[in-house]
Amino acid sequence: MNAPDKTITGLPPVADDQRYIGQPVVRSAARRLLEGRGQYLDDIQLPRMAHVVYWRCPVAHARIISIDRGYARMMPGVVAIVDGHEMAKICKPWVATLSHLAGMKSAPQYPLALDRACWQGEPVVAIVAESRVEAEDALQYLQVEWEALPPLTSMEAALLPETPLLHPELGDNLCFTRDVDTGGVDDAFARAAVVAEATFHFGRHTGVPLESRCQIADWQAGNQRLTVYHSQQAPHMMQDLYARQFDLPEAAVRVICKDVGGSFGIKVHAYPDDFATVALSIMLKRPVKFVADRLESFVSDIHAREHRVKGRIATTADGHILAFEIDDLTGIGPYSMFPRTSAIEGNQVVNLVGGPYRHKQYRAHLDVVFQNKTPTCQYRGVGHPIACAVTEGLVDLAAQKLKMDPLEFRRMNVVPDDAYPYTGASGIKLEILSHEACLAKIETLMDYAALRAEQEALRARGIYRGIGFATLIELTNPGSAFYGVGGARISAQDGATVRLEPSGSIVVAVGVGEQGQGTEGIYAQIAADAVGVSIQHVRLVTGDTDATPYGGGTWASRGAGIGGEAVLQAGRALRANILTVAAQILQREAAGLAIHRDAIVDRDSEALLMPLAELGRIAYFRPDTLPAGFTAELMVTRHYAQRDYPFVFTNGVQASYVEVDTDTGFVKLLKHWAVEDCGRVLNPMLVDEQIRGAIVQGIGGALFEECLYDDAGLMQNGSMADYLVPMAGEMPDIVVAHVETPTATSAPGAKGAGEAGTAGAPAAVMNAINDALAPLQAQVFSQPCTPEKILRALGKVEG
Repeated sequence: MNAPDKTITGLPPVADDQRYIGQPVVRSAARRLLEGRGQYLDDIQLPRMAHVVYWRCPVAHARIISIDRGYARMMPGVVAIVDGHEMAKICKPWVATLSHLAGMKSAPQYPLALDRACWQGEPVVAIVAESRVEAEDALQYLQVEWEALPPLTSMEAALLPETPLLHPELGDNLCFTRDVDTGGVDDAFARAAVVAEATFHFGRHTGVPLESRCQIADWQAGNQRLTVYHSQQAPHMMQDLYARQFDLPEAAVRVICKDVGGSFGIKVHAYPDDFATVALSIMLKRPVKFVADRLESFVSDIHAREHRVKGRIATTADGHILAFEIDDLTGIGPYSMFPRTSAIEGNQVVNLVGGPYRHKQYRAHLDVVFQNKTPTCQYRGVGHPIACAVTEGLVDLAAQKLKMDPLEFRRMNVVPDDAYPYTGASGIKLEILSHEACLAKIETLMDYAALRAEQEALRARGIYRGIGFATLIELTNPGSAFYGVGGARISAQDGATVRLEPSGSIVVAVGVGEQGQGTEGIYAQIAADAVGVSIQHVRLVTGDTDATPYGGGTWASRGAGIGGEAVLQAGRALRANILTVAAQILQREAAGLAIHRDAIVDRDSEALLMPLAELGRIAYFRPDTLPAGFTAELMVTRHYAQRDYPFVFTNGVQASYVEVDTDTGFVKLLKHWAVEDCGRVLNPMLVDEQIRGAIVQGIGGALFEECLYDDAGLMQNGSMADYLVPMAGEMPDIVVAHVETPTATSAPGAKGAGEAGTAGAPAAVMNAINDALAPLQAQVFSQPCTPEKILRALGKVEG
């Protein structure tokens, strides 16, 4: 046979005839979507479908006194008006806790608030009508009498003795607390030559996907089956939740996720209005559609990242890190989010601070508190941007005090590339990383010495430019340690079914879905190489609990590492089965046969023996010609769960080059570099664009995005006119390069790549700003780093 095409990675091939793995193959669905043939949820129309809108609490905390539906019921097209008490009769409440987060607590939550609403945006009343317009018109005539209650908005006040309890039955306003202490921390700081400390503030922000949250619930009373069309990341998780909350057999629930217009973690949770929409369909025995408009999305989609972290670092006089210590306070809204909980983000901050470095002493304290704001939960990066910014901000402060170059200081302190496997100070298990190789590569990539020379020359002219670094780790390919050990029914394994069609093409059904990140393209590449067919002969099926193997879905950068391994193993098994069938047809030994580019060939001579289409014709339509007792098995399912480590960590380093206008406080992003090690790169084009997109999202949190609240707990910028997101014209060129250290936990060796950009970018940008401001003795550790904060740090405006 011909030698396999040389892959971009230069790593050993995964398949006999590896044409696609490692190559920049255009994703299979791109043309369909560009032609406007995508099918998003709002494109779906069902017979007798009604539409629901929700009356949401207009204040942060209120007692519901009465609901007068009289005038609203008289409006044209109104089908039903339902309150929380009526809905509670068919949908059970939930409490979102995880047993491995010891002591965690939250109050019971209902689809619609019963007698008290606890945040601006909490759904209280559902209005169902024949059309969305009629439902919205009726909403204007609904009369809800409510009494405003004192809101708890401040994280810092939540645990004070005089602060009223948000849920008196819980005993305090503390959802979860955790301490980590290696011992020896006080001694490390006592003997340190340098101690640097800072308080970091992170503004809460949200995901703003192009397609808002939406669903269609269709209860079919005739056969007692529920079908839910969802813009969601985890269809099997939602199938399980709907079955349990409505006391239905799991087999009676089908969840279908067609094209999803972005998610970023926003759509991996179960929202109150998800259950409310399903309840309405069951009550009315007809399909009900809910599509959140952008205004209600800002106060009903989960938020994330509201943290105050006090941190310090200890080093020796020659620059070796001795210890980190942090105190993290985070506010999560009035309830822990179902079912993944709202304590995971803070828990991850504790796990990840100091992660790239080889210090031995570490102490961390975490308090997760309730408040009357929109609930927070997992959003792209889940704790990584906070942990990375705290770690890297402290590292830069220490280097500055030591008068050491920040790149050299990192090089001195990262865990060496030959030290793995390694256990970090927080207890995290690291399989294999490449910090030293990444630092060396980014130094060359950005021409660091030349940038420093340019920076110095410009400073002499009063132009303040800064260079910031962020060394990072990112957890990917999670096992059961994330949720399963805590009792959450979220699958840590995923499966793939690969079937040979009579035409010789293959169909691949995978439990991990497509959210716009290109997983279907990756699976097509893997399946094509594993089986030996051309990629245009591969069709993907995802996002349907009736059609795909049971799986966890899309989250925590698990698509390539877990879903991809399942596809590879199923593809290899199908290839073996195809060769067994070919051996029977050709009356030859299977070991002497191979599949090469859509045909059965002689393994040694490469002589063409039979197209796969002919094998498919015989197997499906003329099995009578096969030997007695032989059955062609041309559909194979394989499952995979990563069990070697709690998580498979990736690593990388980012660098940002900025210019700060010291008169206006505006930051101009000049260039950004990222060197990423996500194991084997399966598709460099998709990986690079995932990293660039994630970096842009991280820059959003660093400079622009924040959900602003007043003292009454009302969001002040809940519209696209007021909530700032990064725009293309403001973004710098982003240069991406790779180091590849494949994980041994799977055959492809791929780790995740979807969140590292978001993890490192805020830290790199923040450090670049502070580097630019260093000659002026100013620093900013509050994100987003707005012009106002920069001018305040410079003493040019009062704070």
